[in-house]
Amino acid sequence: MTVFSPPRTDAPSRNTLIGVASLVAVVCLWSSFALSTRALESTGMTMVDAAIVRFGVPALVLTPWVPRTLRRLRREPAGVLALVLLAGLPHFLLFAWGAHLTSAALTGLLVPGTVPLFVTLLLVLRHRRAIAPKRLGALALIVAGVGASAVLTGGPGGPGGIAVLLAAGFVWAAYTLGLARTRLDPVGVIAVVSLTSLIAALALAATGAMPSHLFTGGIDLGAWTSYALVQGVGTGLLSTACYVVAVKHLGSSIPAAAGALSPVLTALVAVPLLAEPVTPGLAVALALIVSGVAVFATAPASAGPSPEPPG
Repeated sequence: MTVFSPPRTDAPSRNTLIGVASLVAVVCLWSSFALSTRALESTGMTMVDAAIVRFGVPALVLTPWVPRTLRRLRREPAGVLALVLLAGLPHFLLFAWGAHLTSAALTGLLVPGTVPLFVTLLLVLRHRRAIAPKRLGALALIVAGVGASAVLTGGPGGPGGIAVLLAAGFVWAAYTLGLARTRLDPVGVIAVVSLTSLIAALALAATGAMPSHLFTGGIDLGAWTSYALVQGVGTGLLSTACYVVAVKHLGSSIPAAAGALSPVLTALVAVPLLAEPVTPGLAVALALIVSGVAVFATAPASAGPSPEPPG
């Protein structure tokens, strides 16, 4: 059951502008997420420590909204709620694990770059509709860009690391489709994802299922504070809210495809910030992905009526 209503016909320009502005913010915030995740090991934090910070900040900020959100969950289909919750700890751990197993460039390209592919595949399987040739061509460009980036950057984790990153992309695609069907508002989505992920991360740390410095006192307060601002506020609150708004106004496919632009920004920012040059080969891979995203965003979703949920 779709909750978000189609944009009003009397104000298409306003809805489009809101959606595009939200996407721009999402791309910038996702880039900061990739860069800060790469620097995770230098902070002395473990993956579960980072998850506690990432989800603890928004969970604390949105505490007043938790009772209202919990009441609304009674009307939420279990399947849709399960898809929404994938955006929390499951995606975070896969992303962080993949970043650890491979390179930063490969992480930044593979995860957002494969989301539109998985979203389209899931929509086709669900609705049994053909994909428009132009959109197929766009997806082929994205695949070529992702493949080129994998070949050019490599990574110590090999096929295993790439598989983890592909799993992270698939999980985010499933969340995107669940987001288009949920009855929860943007604040409710952030609150339920953050609270459940925080509880799960604390349980993993407290039981020793995953290594953590939180309960041993071996933490760097300055590093944790900086990480809380970038991941907790930037990724946990702002990026999630902007992504929800973008899906609400533009549907699920376009936001998923636009997310593939974040690696471009990450690569450009890494030049002055991390002294990582953009090689000619990497520039080709990025150009393929950008071209694919541009075509994908402007092409019809299918050969017939659009199969995706209305935005």
